[in-house]
Amino acid sequence: MELNRRTVIAGAAAAGMAATTLGGTAHATGGRKPLKTLFGKLADGTKVHRWSLENGGTRLKVLSWGGVVQSLEIPDRRGRYANVSAGFDNLEDYVAKTPYFGALIGRYGNRIGKGKFTLDGKNYQLSVNDGEQSLHGGAQGFDKRVWDVEPFVKGSDVGLHLYYTSVDGEMGYPGTLKTKVTYTLTRHGDWRIDYEATTDKATVVNLTSHVYWNLAGEGSGTIEDHELQIAASRYTPTDAGLIPTGELAKVAGTPFDFSRAKPIGRDIRTSHPQLVTAKGFDHNWVLDKGITARPEHVATLRDPASGRTLKIATNEPGLQFYSGNFLDGTLTGPSGRTYRQGDALCLETQHFPDSPNKPKFPSTVLRPGQTYRTTTIHSFGC
Repeated sequence: MELNRRTVIAGAAAAGMAATTLGGTAHATGGRKPLKTLFGKLADGTKVHRWSLENGGTRLKVLSWGGVVQSLEIPDRRGRYANVSAGFDNLEDYVAKTPYFGALIGRYGNRIGKGKFTLDGKNYQLSVNDGEQSLHGGAQGFDKRVWDVEPFVKGSDVGLHLYYTSVDGEMGYPGTLKTKVTYTLTRHGDWRIDYEATTDKATVVNLTSHVYWNLAGEGSGTIEDHELQIAASRYTPTDAGLIPTGELAKVAGTPFDFSRAKPIGRDIRTSHPQLVTAKGFDHNWVLDKGITARPEHVATLRDPASGRTLKIATNEPGLQFYSGNFLDGTLTGPSGRTYRQGDALCLETQHFPDSPNKPKFPSTVLRPGQTYRTTTIHSFGC
């Protein structure tokens, strides 16, 4: 029987287990002002800071470099905390090696085929950085920019406003895009992300977060025993370049059926052609709810051993599930352990990959006078 999260947090605090870098204990209602420390310097001398936040029993550390979630700690069913987000303990590895660990992704999350699209009769060539494709905004996407960060405490919430302006033509995208992303820790320990953007010229936008999750704890090994449920009856099959073919295929009767919770490892090594091509799961699920005015629950991830759970709610129409297929043992996390294939996974709320080239997919076009807004909420339990 799972314990109530508040009971677990209260027990941890009473035992002195909730002390943090903020100099206090976790509270079920209200957090302290985020703490800013120097994390490192770029080659040109630019300072990169780390912000530490805590609220409702969740501890979050965020870098101004790429808006990266460097650490996210939550308790297990016994009140023991662990960082459940893969990453590094130094700036140099984030700059030189990272496969988007914990990063804010833009201008366009996921892939655009051959880095090309046409908008209002004009052809655009984007930065190509994944074979023939443009991936996550190109070679110098939002994950490789220093964001301006403004901390806040509002009522019982605590968080950060992150700002970045992408100039017209950056990575080939049209329009100057002014972006604001808000990370909020609520009094219940939820981590909420609110994305906003405006442009002075018609463009395409698809922002997301690229946290690599392992609910057993960073560096603890495989996620194949994690149980995953996704509220989607269709997904978008891909070609050899992992670009959607345009088909919205049914998941029923295939390894892609997560409509009921099941262990990730149950079907991951089957001979389904889509799994062979991607070396595992690296696909967009078409959420049954579609685009909604408010965030709705779309996925649940659970680690049976620790009891930790993650529930995701969003107003986006898609969810990219990536099972860490290309982790190859060459990267080392803060635990001192290497990350190997399947040691972490991503659940990226989004519009569909290659939407600018797929007229039947929901549009990702943003025009002057419009405001791009999406929200994703991560709720943790044990």
